Amino acid sequence: MAASTPKTGNRREYSRVDVYIPLECRLLDKEEHGMVKSRVSADLMLADFKLMPPLANHPQIESLNLLNQKLDRIIKMVGLQCEGFHSLPFKFVSLSGNGMKLSSQQCYSLGDILECKMILTLHQSAALYTYGEVIRVGSQSSGYFINVRFTAIDHTIRDKIVRFVFETEREMIRQRKMDD
Repeated sequence: MAASTPKTGNRREYSRVDVYIPLECRLLDKEEHGMVKSRVSADLMLADFKLMPPLANHPQIESLNLLNQKLDRIIKMVGLQCEGFHSLPFKFVSLSGNGMKLSSQQCYSLGDILECKMILTLHQSAALYTYGEVIRVGSQSSGYFINVRFTAIDHTIRDKIVRFVFETEREMIRQRKMDD
């Protein structure tokens, strides 16, 4: 007879962190369901520039590299502003690599698909579009709580979220140690 393993309640595949992040969610139309995939916003801003000749021996290479970095940042900022990331409201969420729990004034139905536009910032910033299925809805004093399980997400986006959760947890532990 095989030994049974004890069941443990509420096992999670990924760590979860409670945090305020810039976030906005919208309900997708049924027609959009099969056509979405989570992505990093900056990926949309890549331009098709012709490659310049190598400048390895140019006397101003350091200045040119610095200028190039500044231009990249400006292009990214303009892109984020055009996509509405600059005006996202901060919301309290419980975030993990599998999904998130958030408060909402709007009541969603089980199975609804949401587009969640968010910015994760700690050591590296990432402006993300994620998509998720509503798997739980409950009422609370100020509206509803919604649990969303990420769908249409690849490992690159999930890794960015997991890294953000890990870095946030590490920062919280560091802060607690400093306060003691």
